[in-house]
Amino acid sequence: MADSRETQFQQDIINAMESGGWTVGTASGYDRASALYTEDLLGYIQDAWPERWEKFCKANPQAPDKVLVQKVVRELERAGTLEVLRHGFKVPGVKFDLCSFQPDHGMNPDSLARYRANRLRVVPEVSYSPHAREKGQGSGSYDPRLDLVLFVNGIPTATLELKSQFKQTVENAKRQYRKDRPVKDPVTRKPEPLLTFKRGALVHFAVSQAEVAMTTRLAGKDTRFLPFNRGTEEGGAGNPPPADAQSYATAYLWNDVFAPQAWLKIIGRFLHLEQKTEEDFHGRRQTKASLIFPRYHQWEVVNRLIEATRAEGPGRRYLVQHSAGSGKSNSIAWTAHQLANLYAEDGTKLFNSVIVVTDRTVLDSQLQETIYQFEHAHGVVCPITRDMGSQSKSEQLAEALANHTRIIVVTLQTFPALFDALDKRPKLAQGHYAVIADEAHSSQTGSSASKLKALLAAAGEAVEDDAGEISAEAMLDAAVASRRPSERISYYAFTATPKARTLELFGRPPDPDRPPSTDNKPEPFHLYSMRQAIEEGFILDVLRNYVTYSTAWKLAHPDGEDHEVDSKKASRTLARWVRLHPYNIAQRVEVIVEHFRDNVRHLLDGQAKAMVVTASRQEAVRYQLAMGRYIQDQGYEDVHPMVAFSGSVPPDEEIPEGVTETSPLLNPGLKGRALDKAFDTEEYNVMIAANKFQTGFDQPKLCAMYVDKKLQGVDCVQTLSRLNRLFPGKQTFILDFFNDAQEVLEAFAPYYRKAELADVSDPQVVFDLQRSLDASGIYQWPEVAGFARAFFDSKAPAASLSYHCRPAQERFRQRYQAILDQQHTWREARDQAERSGDDKGLKRAEQELKDAGTTRDELDLFRKNLASFVRTYEFLSQIVTFDDTELEQLCVFARHLHPLLRLDRLLDDDAIDVSELELTHYRLTKREEKRLRLEDSDGDYGLKPVSEVGSGKPHDPEKQRLDEIIERLNDLYGAEVSDDDKLHFANGIADRIERDASVMAQVRSHSEDQVMHGEVVQL
Repeated sequence: MADSRETQFQQDIINAMESGGWTVGTASGYDRASALYTEDLLGYIQDAWPERWEKFCKANPQAPDKVLVQKVVRELERAGTLEVLRHGFKVPGVKFDLCSFQPDHGMNPDSLARYRANRLRVVPEVSYSPHAREKGQGSGSYDPRLDLVLFVNGIPTATLELKSQFKQTVENAKRQYRKDRPVKDPVTRKPEPLLTFKRGALVHFAVSQAEVAMTTRLAGKDTRFLPFNRGTEEGGAGNPPPADAQSYATAYLWNDVFAPQAWLKIIGRFLHLEQKTEEDFHGRRQTKASLIFPRYHQWEVVNRLIEATRAEGPGRRYLVQHSAGSGKSNSIAWTAHQLANLYAEDGTKLFNSVIVVTDRTVLDSQLQETIYQFEHAHGVVCPITRDMGSQSKSEQLAEALANHTRIIVVTLQTFPALFDALDKRPKLAQGHYAVIADEAHSSQTGSSASKLKALLAAAGEAVEDDAGEISAEAMLDAAVASRRPSERISYYAFTATPKARTLELFGRPPDPDRPPSTDNKPEPFHLYSMRQAIEEGFILDVLRNYVTYSTAWKLAHPDGEDHEVDSKKASRTLARWVRLHPYNIAQRVEVIVEHFRDNVRHLLDGQAKAMVVTASRQEAVRYQLAMGRYIQDQGYEDVHPMVAFSGSVPPDEEIPEGVTETSPLLNPGLKGRALDKAFDTEEYNVMIAANKFQTGFDQPKLCAMYVDKKLQGVDCVQTLSRLNRLFPGKQTFILDFFNDAQEVLEAFAPYYRKAELADVSDPQVVFDLQRSLDASGIYQWPEVAGFARAFFDSKAPAASLSYHCRPAQERFRQRYQAILDQQHTWREARDQAERSGDDKGLKRAEQELKDAGTTRDELDLFRKNLASFVRTYEFLSQIVTFDDTELEQLCVFARHLHPLLRLDRLLDDDAIDVSELELTHYRLTKREEKRLRLEDSDGDYGLKPVSEVGSGKPHDPEKQRLDEIIERLNDLYGAEVSDDDKLHFANGIADRIERDASVMAQVRSHSEDQVMHGEVVQL
């Protein structure tokens, strides 16, 4: 009969570990007072360092064994277990290393011999307390015992509490640690050396047959365990079922994580002490030390990346889809350090430098602190974030690369300086580099990355001219070659929300021997899903409290000129006019402020914050001014808004002067501080943002988001995910004035589990676009070729670029102007035919207008296809080898021609006159409040690849009279309004008067006749 008892589970683990290379010990070999397995401590030193042991014995002839144990205990108590294992300690005349980690290469046989001398021992049923006593010795009995303890060279590294799944769960093991494994003797209050933070075992595992949890710090009932599970096959918390009847779901712990090589690597290359300053509800700051042990997905992804890189060599790409809450900063730090120490079999370093591209300001200091603990060496990490003295960023980068600095940290803004550095010192470009891209931003996957690879290819492969400089032709060839995957650069992209392009560029097909296709679509190299992060409690589900509002309105245009306008353009203009209307913003401001005061302000002991997401800078400024007025009118003193946007906003009918986000009119209390720093204080609790702080902004106290902007796809997920950071007692709210709840759910669905492509991109799209552009006749090929020669010729004057673009620009302008003139002429002819009843002339005019409209749309499509060609070619050429000089020439030409064809630069564009518009009806209604359930979002949510770019067909822009457009919009947006929703000028005046307490007091003190005749003193 099968044994379901805990003892059998324990024995199965021991047997597996013994087969894997561990030695099984007995509890009698454990010394309670020192918390050491002294036999292994002495044995390792004698085997690995015989000369040092002999020297120590000569210096300590009386009981050298005991003296060594005393010295080790002293160091453990002062420096801690991790420091002693990793760096050893010194006594007069002797340096003791108490653990030998696997060498980076096999060139040193002595290092390999010492590595093999390590002693790893698993000991069951360890009664560990030096303060044990039997019942009757002044109190109850006290002799706690652990199921398993793991030792490395006699020093404790881990403890385990086991629970059989048939009787108890992992929660029972956690409870046992919290209640029955005190870190101090309950009576004497003396510390238990095995369980004391830093001094004792490094990590403590609660283990059942189904799940694992771990902690690095036991603290009684306050002990916090983290899950150490693989994740289910569906991407949720927990573990997949066991492979067969003879194995356990948690066997990965002892088979993989506890494998001797892996366990020693965790001690040597993963574990580190983190000093973190935390602030409580009342602003009191406390610096707390934490021992960081990798979560399972972190440990797995770093090892898999290193193993794959070692096997595949430089020049490959890896996509890591790790959700917020995954601990990406630590994963990146571990990956960077281990890549920087990666060697080929012949003993040469695989990478000259590892370049980390990130906007996380904490990452460079975190990397430096973490890596110093690994190596006790400074200068391993070099952050390049700004100009230093007389050195520019590119000069700093060039120096760091020339010095073979192992890890270089750059921000997205400084990343282009890397190209300048390589350009100025071409020899550097002959090295191999690893680029770790945090959040896989597009600037690393488009033209910026291509420029880097172009420089590398040019330096290594191009033919130089007699003067020793690279010719324009050679640079062109290099640019074409750079589109191929570079054998000198490996890319490691970390992102929570990969786009379709990111998946195609960095992902890898399941069958690497076949090209990507519909049945072999690229996918992430490693996954830690949003679902698993939510279920494991590392981030919040931001869609739990989702409230949507609907807006109904009607417009009137009684005194305006009724003429024909572009229907689409007019519809957009009118909708924007309503969005910016003071009444619309005032109604939303009232909802936002009252909801914030009723539901949010009191949370987190009054520290809760909110964000208002707007569609434009002008809208954000109007929101700020309107919210300030409303707060003042209501006499509120607990709502403190700020506004955040880039650039400046000119004055208009609501904004009295030109402003920036630092203007005293908008944010008077900044006092020179950065907005995110000021927002983190009690002085501000509402941020009104326009395309700023919607990605990468980490504010754990953010509890509510008020959305007045269209959100789609990745932007929707990244914006709303600003709410998902943890904070004690936090709950979240989203009020959405713009988006449909189902569309929001569909935006999140692709990233709740593993992001998948719907299909792969079709490279023929590039040739389709080229054919369409060539056929337009806007440019002639000698102009394209001439531009490309000048572009790639470093000696060519700057004026030569505009010289080669000017003919195409002029052709486009002339054609467009001719079509506009033609439309104007035939529009007048049509009006004349209508007035005179000329049916034949009317039909002729309408046909000519239709043909002219089609020609105009072809020109618009040409301009659009120029940008599409550049974007599509630069992307697909990093996946597909085109080897086509013409495509490269057209790419650089099109990229520079496109901005020259903007209509506002070429022609006087017809503006839609909204000066006579009136908002006649308005209603803002709460539509529904619900939880959007991501777990129920089954369906096809594949990300769309590049397939039909440039396939648009020219069509005549629809022309309608402005009043007809207004009538159509009123039918669309005004169906729900009634006479109760009418807006009148008098009503607006009355509303303002009612909000003024002093005026209302005077109104009440006068008769109705006096008020109606204006006899009130102040109005």
